[in-house]
Amino acid sequence: MTTGNPFSYEKFLWILERDHMFLVDETRFYFNDDADKSEHYLGCLRAFQKPYWVGYCDVPDGCEFDTAYELLNAPIYDGRSLRERWENVVFEEIGGLSVDDWLKLYRNNF
Repeated sequence: MTTGNPFSYEKFLWILERDHMFLVDETRFYFNDDADKSEHYLGCLRAFQKPYWVGYCDVPDGCEFDTAYELLNAPIYDGRSLRERWENVVFEEIGGLSVDDWLKLYRNNF
C-alpha cells in the first residue's frame, strides 16, 4: 500500500496539466503537519471556464483556476500554497481511486 506522496511537485503538475490523459478530478489529500488532518480536494473539470478547482481551503466554498500551475501555487492553505507545503502532502485518493489503484492504472504512462 502506497502512503504519503508518490510524486514530486513537478511530476504532479505535469499530471494535472494532462487531465485529458489521467483521472485527476476528485483528488483527496491532507497535510501531515496539520493537527486535525483535515481533508482537502482538488480536480479539473474541462466543462467549466476555470477548470481547475479546490475545495476545503482558506477560501469559503473553494476556488477555481485557469491553470494547474495557478492552483498549485495559490496561497490558500493556511496562507501557503500547495507547492510550499508539498513535503507534507499525503494523497488519499487521486481521481477518485486509491493511490495504489491510480498508480497501477497509469504505471505505463510516465
